Formats: sequence, C-alpha cells, structure tokens
Amino acid sequence: MKTAHLSVVAGGTGEIPYQETSLDIWDKKYRLKAKDGTVVDATMDDTYRRVARALAEVEATPEAREHWYERFLWALRRGAIPAGRITSNAGALAYKPATSTINCTVSGTIRDSMNDILEKVHEAGLTLKAGCGIGYEFSTLRPRGAYVSGAGAYTSGPLSFMDIYDKMCFTISSAGGRRGAQMATFSVGHPDVMEFVRAKRENGRLRQFNCSLLITGEFMEAVKHDAPWRPAFPLTREEVDSEGIDLRDEERVVWREWPVHEGYITDAQGLVACRVYRTIHARRLWDLIMASTYDYAEPGFILIDKVNEMNNNWWCEDVRATNPCGEQPLPPYGSCLLGSVNLTKFVRDPFTEKARFDWDEYREVVSVFTRMLDDVVEINGLPLGRQREEIFRKRRHGMGYLGLGSTLTMLRMRYGAPDSIDFTDRVTREMAVTGWESALELGREKGPAPILEESFTVTEEMLVKRPEMRADGVRAGDRLPGRVLHARYSRYMQRLAEAAPELVETLAGEGARFTHHTSIAPTGTISLSLANNASNGIEPSFAHRYSRNVIRQGRKTKEKMDVCSFELLAYRALVNPAAAPDADSPDAALPEYFVTSEDITPREHVDIQAAAQRWIDSSISKTANVPTDYAYEDFKDIYLYAYEQGLKGCTTFRFNPEAFQGVLVQEKDLAKTTYRFTLEDGSEIEVKGNEEIEYDGEMHTAANLYDALKEGYYGKL
Repeated sequence: MKTAHLSVVAGGTGEIPYQETSLDIWDKKYRLKAKDGTVVDATMDDTYRRVARALAEVEATPEAREHWYERFLWALRRGAIPAGRITSNAGALAYKPATSTINCTVSGTIRDSMNDILEKVHEAGLTLKAGCGIGYEFSTLRPRGAYVSGAGAYTSGPLSFMDIYDKMCFTISSAGGRRGAQMATFSVGHPDVMEFVRAKRENGRLRQFNCSLLITGEFMEAVKHDAPWRPAFPLTREEVDSEGIDLRDEERVVWREWPVHEGYITDAQGLVACRVYRTIHARRLWDLIMASTYDYAEPGFILIDKVNEMNNNWWCEDVRATNPCGEQPLPPYGSCLLGSVNLTKFVRDPFTEKARFDWDEYREVVSVFTRMLDDVVEINGLPLGRQREEIFRKRRHGMGYLGLGSTLTMLRMRYGAPDSIDFTDRVTREMAVTGWESALELGREKGPAPILEESFTVTEEMLVKRPEMRADGVRAGDRLPGRVLHARYSRYMQRLAEAAPELVETLAGEGARFTHHTSIAPTGTISLSLANNASNGIEPSFAHRYSRNVIRQGRKTKEKMDVCSFELLAYRALVNPAAAPDADSPDAALPEYFVTSEDITPREHVDIQAAAQRWIDSSISKTANVPTDYAYEDFKDIYLYAYEQGLKGCTTFRFNPEAFQGVLVQEKDLAKTTYRFTLEDGSEIEVKGNEEIEYDGEMHTAANLYDALKEGYYGKL
C-alpha cells in the first residue's frame, strides 16, 4: 500500500472537532436536563464542571474542595472519563434523586429456596431502577427434576427462575427508558449446564441477560486430556442419611468448591460434597459450548478459578458472578464504580516519526483520577443497605482506559504486533503502580479501607490456598490484619511487587485506601461520545467508517448511526483530508498500521489482553472479533489459548445475522445479508439488512427490525 507524501501538523489531537454522532449521544445520555427538557449542561465542559464539583464536595474543607475541584476539572479535560453512571448522575441530585453513580453490582447469593429467589428478584428490581447493572449466579439452584421435600414436588430448575428475572428487568427498563443490564453466570459443573448453554437459542428468551459459564481448571484439564466430566449438585445431610449415600464413593460423590456451605456437608478445606448426576465426556460438553459461542456469541467464558486465585480479597471473598460486561468479578452484594482514561489524549506528534506518549502527564492524570474515583464512593446512591456496607468497607473501584487501538495507530504501531504488546504492558503497569501509590497516600490522609484494618483468623483453607503463609510461620488459629493478607499474600499484589517492591511492603504495613484499583470496561457509549469515538476500551477500532446501533428511549428497535474512528478523524485533520478506508486512489490511502478488528488474529487479541491482565487486579471486558467464515476448529483453539495464557475470561464475536444483530456493524455485512419478513396476509418480502422499512409508525433498518421482532419487543413472533 502506498500513501502520498503529506505534511503533518505538529502537536496533539486536542482540537479534533467532535462528530455529530458523538455530540448526539452526549446530549441524549450524559447531558443534564430538567424534567421539562430545559438544558442544564450547556456544553460538554459544563458536564465536566458538574461532575468535578459534585466529587470535590466530598473533600473535608472549603479550601480542599476548591483545590480538588480545579484538579478534577483539569483531569477531566485531559482524558479522565468517569463511567456513564457518574457522568450522568453526579451533581444531578436535584433532578434525579433516586439514581446511583455505580455501574456494577452483583446480587446476594441466590439460595435454593422460593423465598430467597423472590427476595433477590425484589432487590434486583430496586438495583436496576437506580440505573445499576447487576449480575447473579444461578447454579446455586438445584437442577430441573430434583425433588423439593418441602413442596412435595419436583423443581422446574434454574432456567425457569431466570425467566422471572428476565421479565422483571424488561418491565423496569420499559418503564424507565434505560435498558437494564444483567449477567447470569452458571457453573460448568451443574447438571443443567447444557440447558443453560442452549437457553438463548429460543427467540425472545433471556434477552435481558448476558450469559457466561463459570469454567474451572478441573474442567479445562478434563477437556485437554479427553477425560470424563461429572455434573453434580450439593448433598444435604438429610439426603445422605435417607438414601444411605457413602461420601467416600467416588462414583456417586465429588467434592467441589461451592458458594454456599449452610445446609450442605463440607470438609476441612471448605469443599462441599456433591451428588454426581451423570458422567459425560468433557469434550462433548466443550463442543456444545464452542458451537454455541461460534453461532450465538454466548455463553461467555469466565475462568473462575483464576478469578479467585488472583482476587486481592482472596481470604474473605468467594467470587461467583460478575457485572453485566464481565470486567468486574464481585462478591455477593459487591459493587464497583468505573472510570477510564482516554489514551489518545497523551499522544504527541501523532502519525509522525516523532510520535510519542506523554508518560508524565499520563501518570499525573491517573493519580488525580484515583482520588476522584475514591470520592465517588461517598455519593454512591446504592439502593440496598448491604450494597452500601460492601462498598464502604472495601472501597473498590475499577480504573481502566479506552482508546488503546486508536492510540497504537497514532503511534504508528500495528495492534497485536510485538511493540504494541510492549506498549500495552507498560501503559497498564504505569496505571497500576501510580494508582497504588495514590492508595498509600490516600490511606495516610483519609484512612485505609476498613476491611484492611480488621483482624482475621487464619483457617486451614487459607493455608491450603497460600502455602507460603505456613512457610512464614503462620498457623491456623493465628490472627492477621487485612492489610497483610491483602498486600503480602494476594497473588496480584505479589506480582505488583515485581515492579514496586517497597510500595507493596509499605502497603502491607499501613494499608491501602481501597482493595481494588483497575478494571478495563467496554466503554461503548463514553468512547463514542466523550472520546469522539476513540476505540472501545482495550479493543482495536471495529472499523474506520461504520454504523453503530444505538438504544433510544421510546424506540423498540435500535437506531443505526454512521460514525468514523477517532484516528481517521485525526488523520484527516492533521495529515490528509481526503484519506478514506479502502480508497482506490493512492492519494487517499491510509497507512498500513491503520488496522481494524477484522485484521487482528484471535491470538493477537489474546496476547494484548494477556499483556494488560498482568497488571489489572479485577478483570477485562474484551471481545475477539472473528470473520463470519472463520474455521470452527481454529475458533475452538482461541479459548484453549486464553486458558493457557492465564486470562480470567474470554469472549468472541462472529457476525451471524441469523442469530442476532450486533451493536457495531459494517455496511458491507448488512448489504450482503437478506432478511425475510412474513406479512399479515401470508405473503413474504425480502430486503437487504441496510434497507429502510417503516413499521409501527417508525423507520428502521431491516436488520434492526428483524432483531427487535425476534427478541420480542413487538410481542412474540
């Protein structure tokens, strides 16, 4: 590929005009307006001022409040972007008093009783009403066909109860205008796992859920060695006694980690006795999971053992669920606020041989932003007392970044190449070290997270998980402060000590302001709006000119909006106004480092994620986009490779118009996809996915209308 020799405007990209779509999304989602529609935030900078003022008001004195207001505003103007709930709701109490600044929550453990199932539905409804997303684990419920002694009947199983949560979420989002977000997680060892994998193949079912499997190392090793797999569910003492079950019978009983111990039989290591329901080939189940993921992009893939092994609160949390996008594995009633740093703001002399990243300003923004996110805890607005207790006790937040793909392009690096992996490692490590330095400073100024000042009794289970504690002379029954268990024995903090050993040792002695600091979210609408369509989160740009499907209040279908990538806008503004993707003329061609998601191999996606995951203490929401015609056998290897690379999760997306319509779509995919609609008189019409259709008084693309009809937004097909 050849490009014309053109001059480059020196400096950064701060003056790139916002595209119309970006301003429109800011106006519809984040701009504060009164009930009658009167504008409160006249400009985007007014939005920043509102947020900065609301968070600075948390500070202790008038002088501190004014000082940090200016510092917070400085950081917001230089790339700090709080997550959507903060940007929308901070400083908006007079207009939206019942909303929260928290994006991520996880339900309390759903116990295997009708009372608790319905109680958690009620709690979830209040959480969704406040604007938070929520995750649940449903494999705590006994399998379909199991006998319920109290009811004298057989249960319909977890999936039937998921339908109740699905309808609740749909009803609340329909009333409130903001579509609810839910994550359902489910153990790969549950007897109903196959039903869970197939659940969303039914049109309109569980459409308010993202679904992910909790994959264990035991299962992955069974797949690798073509071993048998035994789905199982915990036994009660009553069942063992009445049926004469021998707990030593390895054909009938398997001991596994389980989130609920009450009412079940446990051993000294905290494992629960589970009844084996049947034995299957692990690879048979694996093939079912892979086929579903290939065709339907679900279920997602959460490597739950790795999540818990690397959890900073490893000694007091058993994580079994995540927020709706998967970047926040959380304990029961766990909550986490989010924020992202726009990496494109720190590129100097982009697209030139002098292109470089301003590490000094980046570290300063991260430091200020850390304090800003910590202040959000004080104005969380969470609706449940248990949620508020959890966030005040641990003060976790999830700072990440967006625009990685755009930034690599502006630095003339190809996403997935060795230099881009090195950059990803460094930019994530710098965020981690700077954030934990701030955690120490804030802890000294305002006090550590309360949990880190508590004292905990060491158990045999803890010593099994951390044998180095025994080597350090720690014994069961000893008591240790949370700060020591956190900084000295967390696997993540041990890794951080490779980069900053003195810092970590000081944190063990004094305690940090929070227990968790980093998480990379998908950043869909904040990237599109406040970052002028810089690439989402850790992703490459989906395309440099494409369509995005946007949820609109009052519409049953998504609205198709045309957008350009930020790096294309910047290249046009700074280098070549005529530049275009797939240009026929060399004078309009883009450089070879202008890649998109379809140019990146799945292994390159995993390598980038692995480089970042080393320094991320929570998790990463990332999707490896693969072409529609990508070979199935190669596709399966992606997940094994992700497991071998030590990732906490993996998600893929393959465009499959028969199954669903994605959020991001390319015109060429829509143009070559035909949709068939049956009219009331029985006749049929066929239209291309990008053609416009009038239905129910509104105009829609054929693809979006087909999706809405299939998902049940106009009633069942």
